[in-house]
This record gives sequence, structure tokens and C-alpha cells, in this order.
Amino acid sequence: MTNMAHIVRNQDGHYWGRGKRWVDGRDTTRVMSFSHQDEAVNTVFELSSKDVDLRCDVLSLNLLEGKLPKLEISAIPLPAEPDGEGDLEIDPLSTPSEEGKATKEKSL
Repeated sequence: MTNMAHIVRNQDGHYWGRGKRWVDGRDTTRVMSFSHQDEAVNTVFELSSKDVDLRCDVLSLNLLEGKLPKLEISAIPLPAEPDGEGDLEIDPLSTPSEEGKATKEKSL
């Protein structure tokens, strides 16, 4: 039996990461992988409901010794991270408690 993983890649070649932000794929341990394809599809649905211009693919990959294989690294730079001095961005998949925390931090 082959172990499979499913990952989400956007139109810029970035991968949905464990930290609930896009990563370029250099470090495969930072890429969110799903054991079931429907989990990855649900993630695409949630992300695209917050960003109507987002286009994603779910890639199904064979794991190598239980780990993701090397991934193609995007030539397009990742979106800039907030520097902490401007508005805080709320992650599209954050929980209500995380959103409250971001709002609280913003008001400090």
C-alpha cells in the first residue's frame, strides 16, 4: 500500500502551510499535508471563500519514507508579512479566538 498525501498549491506555485499562511515549498515540513483528499478540498473551499481571485489545485503525492518529496519552489515571491506596525491581517482559516486575539493585539 502506498502512503499518499494531499497538499494545496495556489496559482503562484505557493503551498498552504502548517502556519496557516502560504509557503514557497523550500521546507517541506512547513507545508500542510492532508491524509484525505476531501480535507484538502475543504481547505481550498474555505480559502477561496475569503479570496475570490484565488485559484488552487490539490496535489496528490506519494510520501517518501513518511515525508513529502521535494517540491517545486515557486519563482514568485511570497506575499509580504505584516510588520506588526500596520493593520494585522486575520488568517482566513483562523478560529474566532485567534481573531479576537488579533483584534486585542491591534488595540494595544
